[in-house]
Amino acid sequence: MGEWLNADGTEIWVHRQGRGSDVLLIGGLGDPAESWQPQLDGLSDRYRLTAFDNRGAGRTRLPAGQLSVAMMADDAAAVLRALGIPAAHVAGFSGGSAIAQEMALAHPELVRSLVLMSTYARADEYFRSLLRFFHWMAEAAPDERAMLEAFFLWIYTPRAHEDGTVEQIIEEALEFAHPQSTEAFQRQVAAFLAHDTLDRLHEITVPTLVLAGEIDILLPPRYGSIVAERIPGARFEVMNQEAHQPFQEVPDTFNARVGAFWRDVETQTTSRV
Repeated sequence: MGEWLNADGTEIWVHRQGRGSDVLLIGGLGDPAESWQPQLDGLSDRYRLTAFDNRGAGRTRLPAGQLSVAMMADDAAAVLRALGIPAAHVAGFSGGSAIAQEMALAHPELVRSLVLMSTYARADEYFRSLLRFFHWMAEAAPDERAMLEAFFLWIYTPRAHEDGTVEQIIEEALEFAHPQSTEAFQRQVAAFLAHDTLDRLHEITVPTLVLAGEIDILLPPRYGSIVAERIPGARFEVMNQEAHQPFQEVPDTFNARVGAFWRDVETQTTSRV
């Protein structure tokens, strides 16, 4: 069950599950905490996981004024501090990976390791054009179902469209009691479009795993490769035949990869003590 948390004066909806080492999960564009349910269920026997609604997604309110990735990174840090967590493994997906990068740069003491899934450091013209299209699409779509059907073409594999997975996800999204407004979607798009850590990534010193989907057409592996090259010692892995959101499509595979990475990090930390 989730709960409201006062994080440095902002009311943020948080879901916590499990026991063990702390993990903070940061969702992407439009994703509420529930988007991480396969991890909340699949990793809770080994980790204490915290997922939350970013500003303008799920239950957490959209702020007045400009929304930025740095602001959402401060929110993520405030969540850990409000919960009394001194440091956590941080995993971010897509826009959430941008937030995780900024969090590691601005609040390094809170970040034990980084997992960056479907990530990027700076929007090039291809990605900028795509995000501008998403902004337009949110208004042009005749209804919410049409919007989701179009948006999810960029998110899931052809396999997931063929086997009914995407249809199930659409039905669940339409039934969700806290849908994202068009304004919130567009303002998150603008924040992620402005994200730029390319020339600062070398300042990240924590162990980092960068994951990319082989057939991701939204953020192809070349974006993650650049991020991994800029972060000292980062691992870069491509998930074969997966698209933008493999942590939902193949959660067992994703969970095994990140779990192995976190075990390595903890083993190395213990061996240095």
